[in-house]
Amino acid sequence: MGSKFTVPGLSDAKSRKVADLLQKQLSTYNDLHLTLKHVHWNVVGPSFIGVHEMIDPQVELVRGYADEVAERIATLGRSPQGTPGAILKDRTWDDYSVGRDTVPAHLAALDLVYDGVIEDLRKAIDTTEDLDPVTQDLLIGHAAALEKFQWFVRAHLESAAGTLTHAGKSTEKGAAGAAR
Repeated sequence: MGSKFTVPGLSDAKSRKVADLLQKQLSTYNDLHLTLKHVHWNVVGPSFIGVHEMIDPQVELVRGYADEVAERIATLGRSPQGTPGAILKDRTWDDYSVGRDTVPAHLAALDLVYDGVIEDLRKAIDTTEDLDPVTQDLLIGHAAALEKFQWFVRAHLESAAGTLTHAGKSTEKGAAGAAR
């Protein structure tokens, strides 16, 4: 169903395209904050408390991003879908695959999660450049903070030479195994 309104200066067609893009981003953020909470609950080992406490602020940040994206969808005259079913419908990625495991294992797997989230986010930034600079600005802000958090994750996995423990791994389980 089309909207009866959108923001001034944005056509209904552009509004629909931006809202569709943002819906996928909303599902991504909803999935990501649940994944981060899963890591928070399942990480073990000597560095447990530092990583356990590092994750919660990120959970809250990503939940806030989901809210901002949902509100932008509504501002565009569309209906944001924040249900588990919407996540499954929009998902183009696999479910997080690491259960109870060590700090390095979870952080290596999480690094690959962030690779996918940030890569998709940068594509959305490129797509919105001509469609809607307001949405693009919102997404740029999100990308900056998510890239910084990925740096925090990678700092736990990096050697003095700058090599990541899980370099070259393409699956979460593979990255986790290499980092253990």
